[in-house]
Amino acid sequence: MNILVVGAGFAGAVIARELAEDGHKVCVIDQRDHIAGNAYDYTNEHGIRVHKYGPHIFHTSNEQVYEWVTKFGAFGWYYHKVKAQLADGQYVTLPVNKETKLIVGEDNIIDTFYRPYTKKMWGMELEELSDSVTKRIPVRDDDNELYFPDAKYQMMPIKGYTDLFENILNHDNITVHVSTPFHKEMEMQYDHVFNSMAIDVYHDYCYGELPYRSLKFHHTHLPLNKVLPVGTVNFTHDGPNTRITEWKNYPYHGHNNSMTTLTTEEPCDYKDNNYQRFYPVKDINGDNQRIYKKYKDIHKYNTTFIGRCGMYVYIDMHQAINSSLAVVARYRESIK
Repeated sequence: MNILVVGAGFAGAVIARELAEDGHKVCVIDQRDHIAGNAYDYTNEHGIRVHKYGPHIFHTSNEQVYEWVTKFGAFGWYYHKVKAQLADGQYVTLPVNKETKLIVGEDNIIDTFYRPYTKKMWGMELEELSDSVTKRIPVRDDDNELYFPDAKYQMMPIKGYTDLFENILNHDNITVHVSTPFHKEMEMQYDHVFNSMAIDVYHDYCYGELPYRSLKFHHTHLPLNKVLPVGTVNFTHDGPNTRITEWKNYPYHGHNNSMTTLTTEEPCDYKDNNYQRFYPVKDINGDNQRIYKKYKDIHKYNTTFIGRCGMYVYIDMHQAINSSLAVVARYRESIK
């Protein structure tokens, strides 16, 4: 088969590699000027590795996903910790543990950590969000400091995510073209298309627009060895930013004793950020999911929509891998 994969992030790269190993010819295109999707990283002028689209920490308990991704690069263990800074400058642990609860008071947890974050992140009040979001608010009764306390595998690629993707896409049956937008005329050249573009855009918004939240990233370089106590600190104030990351606090992210790089994140509507779509909006009434389902139900005989934007769902890296492996399994069955 001749296969087109639209999008060189995890969803597309997994499918491309699996089908290439099956003997199919696979063309991968991406409208961005790089591979690796939102996991793309690079080394800046200070020798510090930066994740262009915010911090990505690989975590999973899925054995199949772990075995798959570690075939393409060396990983080192990294157990992510996140702090939040209170109004008095004090740092406390997130997710909320026993110590954090004692410091801020149990009755103040929602208003301190989640209500201001929700307003900034989603542009909504907490009560306007879907229950599937609010039910995930974790409060622990132990002294756990890990952000992913239940994940069996918590790690970082030693040479970075971009290097990992170069290895995934390095196959004789795969060709990659970046800075290449998708056009529907391309479909006629291929037996099947796996498309990670926004499904409402593909269908020319015929059922309406699917809203997304986006992020603007602001980089700061300081002539200091280290600033933050952990890799990522969440803000509890009413300012526009949700969190800040100090990249050198992650392992394998460079060494520079006289300079550090920090990145703050400012959520916004995707229309205010060059239509960069990051997070599908889960409204409490489910209107957005109903619109998505209409798009999903439009039959396309040679197209499968994949990834966050194609399936209008928020998925982490390990979930994207697992989802794409399942897509490949179904495709293999369909062409037997």
